[in-house]
Amino acid sequence: MDSIIAPTRAPGRPRDAETEVRILQAALRLLAEQGYSRMSLDAVAAESGTSKPTIYRRWSSKADLATAALNTLQFAEPPVDTGSTVGDLTRTLENFSTSLLRPNGMSLIGTVLAEEAHTPELLALFRARLVATRRGMLHAILLRAKKRKELRPAVNLDCAVNMLVGAFYARYLATSTVPPDFAREVVGLIWKGIASPSTTPSRRRK
Repeated sequence: MDSIIAPTRAPGRPRDAETEVRILQAALRLLAEQGYSRMSLDAVAAESGTSKPTIYRRWSSKADLATAALNTLQFAEPPVDTGSTVGDLTRTLENFSTSLLRPNGMSLIGTVLAEEAHTPELLALFRARLVATRRGMLHAILLRAKKRKELRPAVNLDCAVNMLVGAFYARYLATSTVPPDFAREVVGLIWKGIASPSTTPSRRRK
């Protein structure tokens, strides 16, 4: 998972930023390890070395704390520029694989999916902060390629993004592993289906 970003302070009495970060880190860790329903504020307090009143002074409920913890997840990756569309797609998916395989990476995804019916704000925030960000990066790469006429005219970019990302989830669910060269293999296979016949994959058109 990505680094915790200290929350923005609201006007009024200053708060201990380090305490808030510890609470959010503990909440995120327990959310991934235990799931939302089993995560308790008592456990968060013990894990972070604080108390429940300290937590309640900052967040009104467990759902409020959980969504605040998810809100700290951000990608710190700049847009990639390898010199080719295939290279850009591959590098972006390699970064995605690293994020997916971090401790509790898949567990957190399972947790927010399990809470869709009971705490939909968890999944909504997860989609907005993580899923949309990664998909947006891939979509932007493909859109640039389309404008350079590197892609077949009828290519559905959203469908291509689904295939690129979905391959990693399918592989992980089947084997719990993702080989180091998996991103390159996935991009190579999908590129054959979406690239214009006249496109040279190793060099980007100007």
